[in-house]
Amino acid sequence: MKKMLVLSLTGLVVLGSLTGCVKIDETGETAAETAAAEEAAAADSEGASEGSAEEAAPAEEASKEGSGQVVVYNWGEYLDPEVLDMFEEETGIEVVYEEFETNEIMYPKVATGAIAYDVICPSDYMIQRMIQEDLLQEINFDNVPNIKNIDEEYMKWSEEFDPGNKYSVPYCWGTVGILYNKEMVEEPIDSWEVLWDEQYENNILMQDSVRDALMVALKLKGYSMNTTNEDEVAEATDLLIEQKPLVQAYVIDQVRDKMIGEEAAIGVIYSGEAIYTQRENENLEYVIPKEGSNLWIDSWVIPKNAANKENAEAFINFLCRPDIALMNFDYITYSTPNKAARELIEDEDIRNSTIAFPTSDMLENCETFQYLGDDVDTMYMDYWNKVKSS
Repeated sequence: MKKMLVLSLTGLVVLGSLTGCVKIDETGETAAETAAAEEAAAADSEGASEGSAEEAAPAEEASKEGSGQVVVYNWGEYLDPEVLDMFEEETGIEVVYEEFETNEIMYPKVATGAIAYDVICPSDYMIQRMIQEDLLQEINFDNVPNIKNIDEEYMKWSEEFDPGNKYSVPYCWGTVGILYNKEMVEEPIDSWEVLWDEQYENNILMQDSVRDALMVALKLKGYSMNTTNEDEVAEATDLLIEQKPLVQAYVIDQVRDKMIGEEAAIGVIYSGEAIYTQRENENLEYVIPKEGSNLWIDSWVIPKNAANKENAEAFINFLCRPDIALMNFDYITYSTPNKAARELIEDEDIRNSTIAFPTSDMLENCETFQYLGDDVDTMYMDYWNKVKSS
Protein backbone atom coordinates (compact mmCIF):
# COMPACT_ATOMS: atom_id res chain seq x y z
CA MET A 1 0.00 0.00 0.00
CA LYS A 2 2.87 2.35 -0.01
CA LYS A 3 4.12 4.30 -2.96
CA MET A 4 7.60 3.14 -3.79
CA LEU A 5 10.10 5.81 -4.67
CA VAL A 6 12.37 4.21 -7.24
CA LEU A 7 15.99 5.06 -6.70
CA SER A 8 17.64 2.08 -8.24
CA LEU A 9 20.01 1.95 -11.10
CA THR A 10 18.74 2.45 -14.61
CA GLY A 11 17.59 -0.77 -16.13
CA LEU A 12 16.98 -2.46 -12.78
CA VAL A 13 13.45 -3.37 -12.08
CA VAL A 14 13.06 -3.16 -8.37
CA LEU A 15 10.50 -4.37 -5.94
CA GLY A 16 8.89 -2.27 -3.27
CA SER A 17 5.61 -1.20 -1.90
CA LEU A 18 3.38 1.61 -2.93
CA THR A 19 2.19 4.23 -0.55
CA GLY A 20 -0.58 6.45 -0.70
CA CYS A 21 -2.87 4.54 1.28
CA VAL A 22 0.07 2.80 1.37
CA LYS A 23 6.49 6.43 -2.32
CA ILE A 24 6.33 5.55 -2.75
CA ASP A 25 6.85 4.39 -1.80
CA GLU A 26 8.39 6.24 -2.00
CA THR A 27 8.52 5.16 -1.74
CA GLY A 28 12.10 3.05 -1.56
CA GLU A 29 13.04 0.21 -3.64
CA THR A 30 14.96 -2.93 -3.39
CA ALA A 31 18.19 -3.36 -5.24
CA ALA A 32 17.34 -6.95 -6.06
CA GLU A 33 17.17 -7.58 -9.78
CA THR A 34 15.42 -10.58 -11.18
CA ALA A 35 15.23 -11.95 -14.65
CA ALA A 36 11.46 -12.12 -14.42
CA ALA A 37 11.20 -8.43 -13.56
CA GLU A 38 13.54 -7.42 -16.34
CA GLU A 39 11.55 -9.48 -18.81
CA ALA A 40 8.36 -7.82 -17.61
CA ALA A 41 9.83 -4.37 -18.21
CA ALA A 42 11.03 -5.40 -21.65
CA ALA A 43 7.61 -6.78 -22.47
CA ASP A 44 6.03 -3.52 -21.38
CA SER A 45 8.34 -1.48 -23.56
CA GLU A 46 7.86 -3.62 -26.66
CA GLY A 47 4.21 -4.44 -26.16
CA ALA A 48 5.22 -7.81 -27.41
CA SER A 49 3.59 -10.24 -25.05
CA GLU A 50 -0.11 -10.95 -25.14
CA GLY A 51 -0.47 -10.03 -21.46
CA SER A 52 1.21 -6.69 -21.98
CA ALA A 53 -0.90 -6.00 -25.03
CA GLU A 54 -4.10 -6.72 -23.13
CA GLU A 55 -3.05 -4.56 -20.20
CA ALA A 56 -2.07 -1.66 -22.43
CA ALA A 57 -5.13 -1.86 -24.65
CA PRO A 58 -7.26 0.91 -23.05
CA ALA A 59 -4.46 3.45 -23.05
CA GLU A 60 -3.26 2.31 -26.47
CA GLU A 61 -6.69 2.87 -27.98
CA ALA A 62 -7.11 6.20 -26.22
CA SER A 63 -3.70 7.40 -27.38
CA LYS A 64 -4.81 6.81 -30.95
CA GLU A 65 -8.20 8.43 -30.57
CA GLY A 66 -7.17 11.73 -28.98
CA SER A 67 -9.77 14.53 -28.58
CA GLY A 68 -11.91 14.29 -25.46
CA GLN A 69 -9.64 12.09 -23.39
CA VAL A 70 -6.52 12.29 -21.26
CA VAL A 71 -4.33 9.21 -20.88
CA VAL A 72 -2.70 9.17 -17.43
CA TYR A 73 0.15 6.90 -16.26
CA ASN A 74 0.76 7.08 -12.51
CA TRP A 75 2.08 5.13 -9.53
CA GLY A 76 -0.30 2.61 -7.98
CA GLU A 77 -2.60 3.98 -5.26
CA TYR A 78 -1.13 7.44 -5.73
CA LEU A 79 -4.28 9.47 -6.41
CA ASP A 80 -7.74 9.51 -4.86
CA PRO A 81 -10.07 7.73 -7.34
CA GLU A 82 -12.81 10.23 -6.49
CA VAL A 83 -10.62 12.97 -7.98
CA LEU A 84 -10.78 11.27 -11.38
CA ASP A 85 -14.58 11.20 -11.25
CA MET A 86 -14.69 14.86 -10.28
CA PHE A 87 -12.35 15.83 -13.12
CA GLU A 88 -14.46 14.00 -15.68
CA GLU A 89 -17.66 15.51 -14.36
CA GLU A 90 -16.32 19.08 -14.25
CA THR A 91 -14.44 19.07 -17.56
CA GLY A 92 -16.15 16.47 -19.72
CA ILE A 93 -12.72 14.96 -20.42
CA GLU A 94 -12.59 11.18 -20.07
CA VAL A 95 -9.66 9.85 -18.03
CA VAL A 96 -7.95 6.67 -19.22
CA TYR A 97 -5.87 5.64 -16.23
CA GLU A 98 -2.99 3.15 -15.91
CA GLU A 99 -0.59 2.46 -13.06
CA PHE A 100 3.08 1.45 -12.82
CA GLU A 101 5.19 0.10 -9.98
CA THR A 102 8.62 1.56 -10.74
CA ASN A 103 10.18 4.30 -12.81
CA GLU A 104 12.08 1.60 -14.64
CA ILE A 105 8.87 -0.11 -15.76
CA MET A 106 7.37 3.21 -16.83
CA TYR A 107 10.43 4.47 -18.72
CA PRO A 108 10.68 2.00 -21.65
CA LYS A 109 6.96 2.32 -22.41
CA VAL A 110 7.36 6.06 -22.77
CA ALA A 111 10.80 5.94 -24.43
CA THR A 112 9.70 3.58 -27.19
CA GLY A 113 6.55 5.57 -27.87
CA ALA A 114 4.55 2.34 -27.79
CA ILE A 115 1.72 4.21 -26.08
CA ALA A 116 1.13 7.95 -26.31
CA TYR A 117 0.49 8.79 -22.69
CA ASP A 118 -0.64 12.37 -22.14
CA VAL A 119 0.57 12.87 -18.58
CA ILE A 120 2.84 10.77 -16.35
CA CYS A 121 4.31 11.10 -12.84
CA PRO A 122 8.01 10.11 -12.72
CA SER A 123 10.49 10.78 -9.92
CA ASP A 124 13.10 13.51 -9.97
CA TYR A 125 16.08 11.60 -11.41
CA MET A 126 13.93 9.97 -14.07
CA ILE A 127 12.54 13.34 -15.14
CA GLN A 128 16.12 14.54 -15.52
CA ARG A 129 16.91 11.57 -17.75
CA MET A 130 13.79 12.02 -19.86
CA ILE A 131 14.57 15.70 -20.40
CA GLN A 132 18.10 14.81 -21.49
CA GLU A 133 16.73 12.26 -23.94
CA ASP A 134 14.15 14.68 -25.37
CA LEU A 135 11.20 12.55 -24.27
CA LEU A 136 9.21 15.39 -22.73
CA GLN A 137 7.63 18.58 -24.01
CA GLU A 138 7.47 21.92 -22.26
CA ILE A 139 4.30 22.73 -20.35
CA ASN A 140 2.26 25.75 -21.40
CA PHE A 141 1.76 27.32 -17.99
CA ASP A 142 -0.90 29.65 -19.37
CA ASN A 143 -3.05 26.53 -19.15
CA VAL A 144 -1.91 25.75 -15.60
CA PRO A 145 -2.74 28.91 -13.60
CA ASN A 146 -3.04 26.87 -10.40
CA ILE A 147 0.74 26.47 -10.45
CA LYS A 148 0.58 29.56 -8.22
CA ASN A 149 -0.46 27.23 -5.37
CA ILE A 150 2.81 25.28 -5.46
CA ASP A 151 5.20 26.57 -2.83
CA GLU A 152 8.17 28.36 -4.34
CA GLU A 153 10.53 26.30 -2.17
CA TYR A 154 9.61 23.12 -4.04
CA MET A 155 9.85 24.81 -7.40
CA LYS A 156 13.43 25.68 -6.45
CA TRP A 157 14.16 22.08 -5.44
CA SER A 158 12.72 20.94 -8.77
CA GLU A 159 15.29 23.00 -10.63
CA GLU A 160 17.89 20.42 -9.58
CA PHE A 161 16.40 18.04 -12.17
CA ASP A 162 14.31 20.42 -14.31
CA PRO A 163 16.29 23.64 -14.81
CA GLY A 164 13.89 26.53 -15.34
CA ASN A 165 10.89 24.38 -14.32
CA LYS A 166 9.87 24.03 -17.96
CA TYR A 167 8.77 20.41 -18.00
CA SER A 168 7.36 19.46 -14.61
CA VAL A 169 4.90 20.35 -11.87
CA PRO A 170 5.58 18.94 -8.36
CA TYR A 171 2.92 16.54 -7.08
CA CYS A 172 4.30 14.83 -3.95
CA TRP A 173 7.55 14.94 -2.07
CA GLY A 174 9.26 13.57 1.00
CA THR A 175 12.51 12.70 2.70
CA VAL A 176 14.43 9.64 3.87
CA GLY A 177 15.41 9.58 7.52
CA ILE A 178 15.73 7.58 10.71
CA LEU A 179 12.74 6.19 12.60
CA TYR A 180 13.55 5.18 16.17
CA ASN A 181 11.73 3.87 19.21
CA LYS A 182 12.14 6.28 22.12
CA GLU A 183 11.70 3.42 24.60
CA MET A 184 14.47 1.35 22.99
CA VAL A 185 17.00 4.11 22.26
CA GLU A 186 18.76 5.83 25.13
CA GLU A 187 19.23 9.28 23.63
CA PRO A 188 17.66 11.48 20.91
CA ILE A 189 19.08 10.71 17.47
CA ASP A 190 20.35 13.40 15.11
CA SER A 191 22.99 11.61 13.00
CA TRP A 192 23.41 8.66 10.65
CA GLU A 193 26.27 7.68 12.97
CA VAL A 194 23.85 5.83 15.28
CA LEU A 195 23.50 3.15 12.60
CA TRP A 196 27.05 2.09 13.46
CA ASP A 197 26.50 2.02 17.23
CA GLU A 198 27.28 -1.49 18.50
CA GLN A 199 24.76 -1.26 21.36
CA TYR A 200 22.01 -1.55 18.72
CA GLU A 201 23.36 -4.72 17.16
CA ASN A 202 20.57 -6.71 15.50
CA ASN A 203 18.18 -3.83 16.13
CA ILE A 204 18.91 -1.81 12.96
CA LEU A 205 16.90 -1.93 9.73
CA MET A 206 18.52 -0.66 6.52
CA GLN A 207 16.94 0.04 3.15
CA ASP A 208 17.54 -2.71 0.60
CA SER A 209 18.31 -0.19 -2.12
CA VAL A 210 21.62 0.58 -3.75
CA ARG A 211 21.23 4.35 -3.87
CA ASP A 212 19.47 4.71 -0.50
CA ALA A 213 21.98 2.55 1.37
CA LEU A 214 25.01 4.20 -0.20
CA MET A 215 23.39 7.61 0.39
CA VAL A 216 23.48 7.00 4.14
CA ALA A 217 27.20 6.15 4.13
CA LEU A 218 28.12 8.89 1.65
CA LYS A 219 26.33 11.55 3.70
CA LEU A 220 27.96 10.32 6.90
CA LYS A 221 31.34 10.70 5.20
CA GLY A 222 30.44 14.23 4.10
CA TYR A 223 30.12 13.38 0.40
CA SER A 224 27.34 14.07 -2.08
CA MET A 225 24.89 11.22 -2.55
CA ASN A 226 25.27 11.91 -6.29
CA THR A 227 29.05 11.57 -6.34
CA THR A 228 30.67 10.06 -9.40
CA ASN A 229 34.01 9.73 -7.61
CA GLU A 230 34.77 6.02 -7.32
CA ASP A 231 37.08 6.50 -4.35
CA GLU A 232 34.23 8.09 -2.39
CA VAL A 233 31.84 5.29 -3.33
CA ALA A 234 34.48 2.76 -2.29
CA GLU A 235 34.82 4.46 1.12
CA ALA A 236 31.05 4.38 1.58
CA THR A 237 31.03 0.71 0.64
CA ASP A 238 33.66 -0.12 3.23
CA LEU A 239 31.56 1.71 5.82
CA LEU A 240 28.47 -0.36 4.94
CA ILE A 241 30.48 -3.59 5.09
CA GLU A 242 31.73 -2.55 8.54
CA GLN A 243 28.11 -1.91 9.60
CA LYS A 244 26.64 -5.14 8.23
CA PRO A 245 27.10 -7.31 11.38
CA LEU A 246 24.90 -4.82 13.27
CA VAL A 247 22.05 -4.92 10.75
CA GLN A 248 19.02 -7.07 11.55
CA ALA A 249 17.71 -6.92 7.97
CA TYR A 250 17.80 -5.04 4.68
CA VAL A 251 14.16 -4.21 3.96
CA ILE A 252 11.75 -1.88 2.17
CA ASP A 253 8.14 -1.77 3.30
CA GLN A 254 8.81 -4.26 6.12
CA VAL A 255 10.50 -1.50 8.10
CA ARG A 256 7.10 0.02 8.79
CA ASP A 257 5.55 -3.09 10.34
CA LYS A 258 8.72 -4.10 12.17
CA MET A 259 9.02 -0.69 13.81
CA ILE A 260 5.33 -0.58 14.72
CA GLY A 261 5.68 -4.04 16.27
CA GLU A 262 8.85 -2.98 18.11
CA GLU A 263 10.88 -5.72 16.44
CA ALA A 264 13.74 -3.24 15.93
CA ALA A 265 14.92 -0.06 17.60
CA ILE A 266 16.04 1.92 14.56
CA GLY A 267 15.16 1.91 10.87
CA VAL A 268 15.84 3.92 7.73
CA ILE A 269 12.45 4.91 6.32
CA TYR A 270 10.54 7.27 4.01
CA SER A 271 8.79 10.19 5.68
CA GLY A 272 5.29 9.26 4.48
CA GLU A 273 5.71 5.85 6.06
CA ALA A 274 6.95 7.47 9.25
CA ILE A 275 3.71 9.46 9.56
CA TYR A 276 1.73 6.24 9.35
CA THR A 277 3.91 4.43 11.91
CA GLN A 278 3.49 7.21 14.47
CA ARG A 279 -0.27 6.86 14.24
CA GLU A 280 0.15 3.18 15.16
CA ASN A 281 2.88 3.51 17.80
CA GLU A 282 3.34 6.70 19.79
CA ASN A 283 6.86 5.67 20.86
CA LEU A 284 8.24 6.19 17.35
CA GLU A 285 10.13 9.32 16.37
CA TYR A 286 11.42 10.42 12.93
CA VAL A 287 14.45 12.58 12.22
CA ILE A 288 16.31 13.85 9.18
CA PRO A 289 19.99 13.39 10.15
CA LYS A 290 22.06 16.53 10.41
CA GLU A 291 24.45 15.31 7.68
CA GLY A 292 21.58 15.54 5.19
CA SER A 293 19.56 13.02 3.23
CA ASN A 294 17.50 12.42 0.12
CA LEU A 295 14.68 14.85 -0.63
CA TRP A 296 12.62 13.27 -3.40
CA ILE A 297 9.98 14.82 -5.64
CA ASP A 298 7.47 13.14 -7.95
CA SER A 299 6.10 15.48 -10.60
CA TRP A 300 3.64 15.57 -13.48
CA VAL A 301 5.17 15.78 -16.96
CA ILE A 302 3.87 15.56 -20.53
CA PRO A 303 5.57 13.11 -22.94
CA LYS A 304 6.74 14.34 -26.32
CA ASN A 305 4.20 12.20 -28.18
CA ALA A 306 1.16 13.11 -26.08
CA ALA A 307 -1.95 13.23 -28.26
CA ASN A 308 -3.92 15.47 -25.90
CA LYS A 309 -1.52 18.08 -24.54
CA GLU A 310 -4.16 20.67 -23.59
CA ASN A 311 -6.19 18.01 -21.79
CA ALA A 312 -3.04 16.99 -19.96
CA GLU A 313 -2.48 20.58 -18.87
CA ALA A 314 -6.13 20.80 -17.75
CA PHE A 315 -5.58 17.63 -15.69
CA ILE A 316 -2.41 19.00 -14.07
CA ASN A 317 -4.13 22.30 -13.35
CA PHE A 318 -7.04 20.47 -11.71
CA LEU A 319 -4.65 18.55 -9.44
CA CYS A 320 -3.06 21.84 -8.37
CA ARG A 321 -6.39 23.13 -7.06
CA PRO A 322 -6.13 23.37 -3.26
CA ASP A 323 -9.20 21.24 -2.44
CA ILE A 324 -8.12 18.54 -4.90
CA ALA A 325 -4.52 18.55 -3.64
CA LEU A 326 -5.89 18.14 -0.11
CA MET A 327 -7.97 15.13 -1.15
CA ASN A 328 -4.90 13.47 -2.62
CA PHE A 329 -2.80 14.30 0.44
CA ASP A 330 -5.40 12.74 2.73
CA TYR A 331 -5.49 9.66 0.50
CA ILE A 332 -1.78 8.96 0.06
CA THR A 333 -0.26 10.60 3.21
CA TYR A 334 2.84 11.84 1.39
CA SER A 335 3.63 15.54 1.64
CA THR A 336 2.00 17.96 -0.75
CA PRO A 337 4.00 20.88 -2.18
CA ASN A 338 0.69 22.77 -2.52
CA LYS A 339 0.86 25.54 0.08
CA ALA A 340 -2.81 26.44 -0.33
CA ALA A 341 -3.80 22.81 0.30
CA ARG A 342 -1.66 22.68 3.43
CA GLU A 343 -3.57 25.64 4.82
CA LEU A 344 -6.78 23.62 4.44
CA ILE A 345 -5.54 20.69 6.57
CA GLU A 346 -7.84 20.61 9.59
CA ASP A 347 -5.66 18.44 11.83
CA GLU A 348 -3.26 20.93 13.39
CA ASP A 349 -0.74 18.22 14.30
CA ILE A 350 -0.50 17.13 10.67
CA ARG A 351 -0.53 20.67 9.29
CA ASN A 352 2.41 21.59 11.53
CA SER A 353 4.17 18.23 11.38
CA THR A 354 7.91 18.52 10.76
CA ILE A 355 7.79 15.01 9.28
CA ALA A 356 5.31 16.01 6.59
CA PHE A 357 6.58 19.57 6.30
CA PRO A 358 10.15 19.92 7.61
CA THR A 359 11.65 23.36 8.02
CA SER A 360 14.22 24.79 5.62
CA ASP A 361 16.90 24.32 8.28
CA MET A 362 16.11 20.61 8.49
CA LEU A 363 16.52 20.29 4.72
CA GLU A 364 19.71 22.34 4.53
CA ASN A 365 22.01 19.40 3.69
CA CYS A 366 19.52 17.41 1.63
CA GLU A 367 19.75 16.66 -2.10
CA THR A 368 17.57 15.15 -4.78
CA PHE A 369 18.85 12.07 -6.56
CA GLN A 370 20.38 12.75 -9.96
CA TYR A 371 20.53 10.52 -13.03
CA LEU A 372 24.21 9.60 -13.16
CA GLY A 373 24.34 7.69 -16.44
CA ASP A 374 24.74 4.01 -17.22
CA ASP A 375 28.46 3.76 -16.44
CA VAL A 376 28.16 5.30 -12.98
CA ASP A 377 25.02 3.29 -12.29
CA THR A 378 26.95 0.12 -13.02
CA MET A 379 29.76 1.24 -10.75
CA TYR A 380 27.31 1.86 -7.88
CA MET A 381 25.74 -1.54 -8.43
CA ASP A 382 29.11 -3.29 -8.39
CA TYR A 383 29.95 -1.76 -5.02
CA TRP A 384 26.49 -2.52 -3.61
CA ASN A 385 26.97 -6.17 -4.60
CA LYS A 386 30.16 -6.17 -2.56
CA VAL A 387 28.16 -5.11 0.47
CA LYS A 388 25.45 -7.71 -0.05
CA SER A 389 27.94 -10.53 -0.66
CA SER A 390 30.30 -9.63 2.20
